Amino acid sequence: MSELFTDIKSRLQGNARKIVFPEGLDERILTAASKLKEDQFVEPVLVGIQEKIEQKAKELSIAIDGVEIIDPSTYPAFDEMVAAFVERRKGKATEEDARKILLDENYFGTMLVYMGNADGLVSGAAHSTADTVRPALQIIKTKAGVKKTSGVFVMVRGEEKYVFADCAINISPDSQDLAEIAIGSAETAKLFNIDPRVAMLSFSTKGSAKSDETEKVAEAVKVAKEMAPDVTLDGEFQFDAAFVPSVAEKKAPGSVLKGDANVFVFPSLEAGNIGYKIAQRLGNFDAVGPVLQGLNQPVNDLSRGCSSDDAYKLALITAAQALDASEAK
Repeated sequence: MSELFTDIKSRLQGNARKIVFPEGLDERILTAASKLKEDQFVEPVLVGIQEKIEQKAKELSIAIDGVEIIDPSTYPAFDEMVAAFVERRKGKATEEDARKILLDENYFGTMLVYMGNADGLVSGAAHSTADTVRPALQIIKTKAGVKKTSGVFVMVRGEEKYVFADCAINISPDSQDLAEIAIGSAETAKLFNIDPRVAMLSFSTKGSAKSDETEKVAEAVKVAKEMAPDVTLDGEFQFDAAFVPSVAEKKAPGSVLKGDANVFVFPSLEAGNIGYKIAQRLGNFDAVGPVLQGLNQPVNDLSRGCSSDDAYKLALITAAQALDASEAK
């Protein structure tokens, strides 16, 4: 496993966090939960009917001895959870609604996190991103001052580590959104021992082209610098000007970035998604994520094409996010 996860494991040693997996019957999740329990960096919690989960694990020869399993339909504190959900939704759900909604494993798992009975949640192996993110936005909600959550990938190749954002959530972010994404991505970078140097990307470098698209990014740079003046950040940049020192010297000689950016904020979801997949497939980078940022408590989304190793790694990241949050209090 890469240096990235060696660092995370060293931080979690003796600081295991409880992470909920709503998809307790999925083979990949069962495999990840088994390994997490064995390694003791994360305390996994599976949501579902205990007999069915144990039977599935037995059929697959996966050891889940000692792994906590919670069935929403028999959960002793279900009434308390219902009341907390109704209060949190502030008139948007009746008690009757809540009793139905909270039988959904993603909503139930998210409420476990919200109520402090777990530290984070990992879902998405068998659910869409919307099914994972919607309960988080309704219950956990975004941090003060953050309008939207966003999704980043940590791109890893050997000792190289970069953060790409937003590659998962916001289709057409405006300047304010991009500024928030940039600041959130800088914080996420620190989680992976990356000293953030943030480049706001475009097809223009420092006004070399003029359009609504380039002006949006230029404005985002101004907003981000006002919001977080201590973050090393600049733009708008073409990728080569952000990454290649000789190009940076020619195109942006006065910039605080000298072709040494390591956090890249893309101007749209299509650019971010295409960009990370090119790096992954042509550059042989491992794409770790998406890691969701901007939420009050950590919830992360797997791809439905994920492996058990992906689920294992994302659980470690989610636990590290939870540890960071507890240490910041």
